Amino acid sequence: MNELKIGDNAPDINSVDQDGNPVCLSDFRGKKVILFFYPKANTPGCAAEACSLRDNYSVLKDMGFELIGASADDVGKQKSFSSKHQFPFPLIPDTEKKVINDYGVWGIKKNYGKEYQGIYRKTFIISEEGKIEKIFNTVRTKDHAEQIIKQYEK
Repeated sequence: MNELKIGDNAPDINSVDQDGNPVCLSDFRGKKVILFFYPKANTPGCAAEACSLRDNYSVLKDMGFELIGASADDVGKQKSFSSKHQFPFPLIPDTEKKVINDYGVWGIKKNYGKEYQGIYRKTFIISEEGKIEKIFNTVRTKDHAEQIIKQYEK
């Protein structure tokens, strides 16, 4: 598994969003990027996390951030998730797990004593120069935006 650390170059993203629009990390050079990975679209925890970011979108944008969400869900599920919650940011349907593996967020998880393969809920802050600036390994779904904002308040 790829274990990214603060200071590493962020792996490039060459994908499409829920609407088929291209999403390339290199297009965001000069801006900070919040790249958040979530296990499954339209589940309570993932909705709470993404809605926290949506509800604070203007604050995050004013702080200079762009946002990108990603999961292994297909384009239909991502489109439904985005439409249902009116997300103003792109969601990457990474069914091939290219971006997921590049960022090292796929692996063995445990739930009620059962092990299974899945996505780790994790957020990367990528600097204007394309380097990993911060990693949130523990995401508080209901107030994830506040977690980020507190780290970057001046």
